[in-house]
Amino acid sequence: MSGLPQIVRSSGAEFLIYDMEHAGTGYETLKNQIALCRGIDLAPMCRIPTNQYHYISRALDLGCMGIMAPMVGSADEAEFIVSCTRYPPVGRRGAALGFTADDYKQVNIADTMAASNERVLVMAQIETQEGLHHVEEIAAVSGIDVLFLGHLDLTNFLGIPGQFTHPTYLEAVEKIANAARAHGKVLGCMSPSDEWSVQYWDFGFRMFAFGVDSMLLQSALSAGIGKLKTLTT
Repeated sequence: MSGLPQIVRSSGAEFLIYDMEHAGTGYETLKNQIALCRGIDLAPMCRIPTNQYHYISRALDLGCMGIMAPMVGSADEAEFIVSCTRYPPVGRRGAALGFTADDYKQVNIADTMAASNERVLVMAQIETQEGLHHVEEIAAVSGIDVLFLGHLDLTNFLGIPGQFTHPTYLEAVEKIANAARAHGKVLGCMSPSDEWSVQYWDFGFRMFAFGVDSMLLQSALSAGIGKLKTLTT
């Protein structure tokens, strides 16, 4: 949808996360969408399909300002992810300057690389038993900015799929929140409802990705069409 970034921004959002893991978003689509975010004060971010260098670097080269890494399981994995988002000598990101991410402008190489290293946001999704077990070490990794709760997958891996009031799940959320607080990281999550937002704000979450585009559209259509159908009975 070519108008998606402007619709999102005019609704009051500060960022938009494109999903390459589950939604089937490809790089050409991502490139076009990021271009549509330019000049409207909306930060484009991307959930990569898997934590490999070429997925991370390509998304950043297209202009993504943040990377969401799924199913982060260890400090070593977190450190590798961070290294892929930074130029040498602090990381291993390859340089291709003056292209999409730089608005095709001629740039000062050293200044641009330093600014990019500072700008990029790295979100580590905690959504597996392994990630939960190592959440303290993951949170301690320099360059990990956000511990992002993968609530559905976390319940799946805990053997309680979709049970978001189960004590085991709530204990896991508390463990993630404690790790974030101890290491000065932001807590992030998706929010499907106002009630969820209030509850997780109280848990200490401060970064919220509200809703999924298709579900928000479907919800609004269902409500409107449902009302129309009551007029015919």
